[in-house]
Amino acid sequence: MQPIYQGQCGAERFSFHGLGDLLAKANEEKSGDQLAGIAAESHRQRIAAKKALADCRLSDFLDHPILSDQDDDVTKLLLDSYDRTKFETLRSITVGELRELLLDDRTSADELKSIGRAILPEIAAATAKLMSNKDLVLVASRIRNVSRLRTTIGQPGVLAIRIQPNHPSDDVKGILLSTMEGLAYGCGDAVIGVNPATESVEKVSDILTALYQLIDRAEIPTQACCLAHITTQLACLQRGVPIDLLFQSIAGTEAANRSFGITLAMLREGREAVIDSHRHSSRSYAGEQVMYFETGQGSALSAEAHHGIDQLTLEARAYGVARTLDPFLVNSVVGFIGPEYLYDERQIIRAGLEDHFMGKLLGLPMGCDVCYTNHADADQNSVENLMILLATAGCNFFMGVPGSDDVMLNYQSTSYHDAMMLRRLLGLTPAPEFAQWLSHFGFTSNDGLMLEDTQDSLQRLLACCP
Repeated sequence: MQPIYQGQCGAERFSFHGLGDLLAKANEEKSGDQLAGIAAESHRQRIAAKKALADCRLSDFLDHPILSDQDDDVTKLLLDSYDRTKFETLRSITVGELRELLLDDRTSADELKSIGRAILPEIAAATAKLMSNKDLVLVASRIRNVSRLRTTIGQPGVLAIRIQPNHPSDDVKGILLSTMEGLAYGCGDAVIGVNPATESVEKVSDILTALYQLIDRAEIPTQACCLAHITTQLACLQRGVPIDLLFQSIAGTEAANRSFGITLAMLREGREAVIDSHRHSSRSYAGEQVMYFETGQGSALSAEAHHGIDQLTLEARAYGVARTLDPFLVNSVVGFIGPEYLYDERQIIRAGLEDHFMGKLLGLPMGCDVCYTNHADADQNSVENLMILLATAGCNFFMGVPGSDDVMLNYQSTSYHDAMMLRRLLGLTPAPEFAQWLSHFGFTSNDGLMLEDTQDSLQRLLACCP
């Protein structure tokens, strides 16, 4: 039985029927929550919900799960995977007190990580709802979640970039050309990751094989990935095609994951298959962080699998799934689903900061595809605003899309030029292994600055293409 929570704003009193209702009403305005019919109906109701949520004890989230573990395997996983010992030191404090603890200068980075491992994702979501944008930036900036595969990213002073060389017909030569352009701008240390236009084992195998040949011939310290369905990638692996990173979109409920055609068991089994392949590979890998996950507020709602839970809380639950699988990359594709879920620049910026904060707090190596669809009330200035805020917050990586315009997925993101600007503005560098390669290959000077004349380097890179 879910308790009734009471909240007040001025002389007006409100009742909230259970934690799920309280969390939804306390959320900042989101078009997705409004579409689901669970959003606050007024600013006064939202304020009252925030005040009531601030007074909830952390133990309430264990005592009254918003989704039963009997009906949802994600809930069971989340209840089985937090640090119970550490949680016992926190269970009696309120969400408001947790917010103050996270913002306290006396709380060390190690303590922030310890807290993150001890709390349920719903608690991270509840805390985010009580924070301003600057609060979200400040706390996230103090947490560094370093990940390692063939490069090392997430350290202070490092900003990695995924090259996203998509092609509308999966033309391998076009993909390689876009990849070389990205490398010439110092991008690609997070991953060279292609979204295939067709879900074909043959085409995905061709793309991966071409990228691996380029990487190996040019001795580039990075990893490749083709963002097909997990079953397609594993079919490629069975054919002998190397898999550096295993990709999958994930969500915060069992039903939403089922709509993606996946189960938690499939994710675990896929991870083990890739780790086993690495043990028998001639390539050098630094560890077992072999997963790449993408998420986004609104995915469960779009699948009609949200169970009346708000999209921010469901996003946090997706991060709870991700952290049990120790990924190399986690990426919130914050504005991709469309204005039905995040209507305009204000909502996209807020969601991006929330996602990054929650992911970092829960221990994930968070990146962000700072993006918008062409029918959203946003533009490239919106992208640049959020990108700079997230870079200040210590975001691990962004996208590098030729000209910011993805010609296959038909949406707007961040470019190779944006990556150069951010690194220069904030004094950031690529991953250390990748930075050495850029200098060795002649794309940067000894002091790390990009060189203007790189024609010889591009010719050498072209000669490495299959």
